[in-house]
Amino acid sequence: MDNQRALAVQGLRAAGAYFHQRAWSVGTSSNYSVVLGQEPLRVLVTASGKHKEKLGPDDFVVLDGQGQQLEGAPERPSAEAALHVMLGQRPGVGSILHTHSVWGTLLSDVYGKAGGFAIEGFEMLKGLDGIKTHETRLWVEIFPNTQDIPDLARRVAARLDDSANPLRYCFLIERHGLYTWGRNLEEAVRHIEVLEFLFEVVARRLSMRP
Repeated sequence: MDNQRALAVQGLRAAGAYFHQRAWSVGTSSNYSVVLGQEPLRVLVTASGKHKEKLGPDDFVVLDGQGQQLEGAPERPSAEAALHVMLGQRPGVGSILHTHSVWGTLLSDVYGKAGGFAIEGFEMLKGLDGIKTHETRLWVEIFPNTQDIPDLARRVAARLDDSANPLRYCFLIERHGLYTWGRNLEEAVRHIEVLEFLFEVVARRLSMRP
């Protein structure tokens, strides 16, 4: 295992243990990746069916730009790996993380039919890369849950490429969970922390309304 891959595996194993501790990734839910190279694309992603608190050094696979497995665990990656490959092809994306928190799942259910919800005015928004003021409105888009992951990847890609109103930072899948990304694993983990905090705040505020 080369040094770059070894460091990526170490980082993703630590992220899995941390996210499990926070109840953002329980059981075998969630999947994580690090982009090892852009040309040609090589994405290290968690193998399917692995408990994220207990990820071992061999519980990862490396995929190419077509989602074909190049090396790694004998198990196949999650079907959702197509989303990691699509996002990993984007300039400036070095890591993609997917969590299944209670709060994100609840909000994706409540606002699923509306296609998303806005978060604005919270100081924690400044934890997202490039946001400098709490006076920011973040739209969290929600995509319908589907087993047709290639179609979902195309729909997400179309929103990322929308010149008038591109998708930024994250998205939710209805009754499922959160996807976010960053220039590197450290930034992607920070985005998970910020977004999961904000999801809990929004959901708890909803429950406090008379």
